[in-house]
Amino acid sequence: MKPIYIDYLNALDIEALAMTDAEIIGAVEAGLVAQGNGRTVIEPRVHLEPDPSFHGHFNVLRGYVAPLDAAGVKIVGDYVDNYMHGLPSEFGILNLFDPRTGTPRAILDATVITDMRTGAVTAIGARHLAKRSSKVLGHIGARGTAYWNVRLLDHLFDFDEIRVHSRRPESRDGFAAKLSADLGKKVIAVADWKSCVDGADIVVEASRLNEPQPLLKTEWIKPGALVVPYGTMSAVELSLTDIMSKIVVDDWGQCKGGKFGSLRAHVETGRLSETTLHAELGQIAAGRKAGRESDDETILFWHRGLSLSDIALGKAMLAKAGETGIGQRLRFA
Repeated sequence: MKPIYIDYLNALDIEALAMTDAEIIGAVEAGLVAQGNGRTVIEPRVHLEPDPSFHGHFNVLRGYVAPLDAAGVKIVGDYVDNYMHGLPSEFGILNLFDPRTGTPRAILDATVITDMRTGAVTAIGARHLAKRSSKVLGHIGARGTAYWNVRLLDHLFDFDEIRVHSRRPESRDGFAAKLSADLGKKVIAVADWKSCVDGADIVVEASRLNEPQPLLKTEWIKPGALVVPYGTMSAVELSLTDIMSKIVVDDWGQCKGGKFGSLRAHVETGRLSETTLHAELGQIAAGRKAGRESDDETILFWHRGLSLSDIALGKAMLAKAGETGIGQRLRFA
């Protein structure tokens, strides 16, 4: 057997790549288009919850993207109390394989990949589903994915006003300060949910709740807005889907089952079903279904996170690493 090597990108390597906003969005959209054209395999995610008292769990995401000639598995831990230990709430590892032989190809730190690709899916969803004239963003949550939500959304919309909120003042104030510095515009930290989202053109809910709690009120949603809730535990009222002209998800197979998810109760009560679902985002990205068709439409986009987005972004990072000489090669066999 000839020697087998694995490409390895750690967190420092990925930082050195300095992926641009456009590179991140482009890579993730290519994966969504492949999904919309039926050229992917997405297995429903599975969870490992070691002990409920740890306030965390592991997600295992698996997928295959034919145009990229890659299969992948990502394992990501999601622990809400990690801030107490000075750690990010999520750590992840992405493994890429040759889909024809199963040969390992690459190992990447997937912590920032998770953050980037989540923000990219939020932004791509907004590009297809939000009003082009959207100028006010209200964002709940300040975890890693939140930064990339705001950064990539602002890359597309150049907002006049960005409001952010999270439950801890030091978290929301620090988040707003970092965004203000990086985006070169004022980002406002607000002390409550209503002040953050009331009347915003785009509302993103990425809260960190230990149990479901309807903190995002339906009455605060502006007609014509785009609402993107994706907290692990639901923070929205059951009535939220009642005001929507369209409901879009990233993958219905993942959204229709499982323990976690922002709209889990809406699926269980029949408010969200194959009948009420408008489309998957990949179908819209591939031009197979319509996105927003009128400024009057109020639209909800729920994404749970796709393995194919991790794979697509990971492949793009490996390509850039090869061009720039960043990363390491490890002997496997």
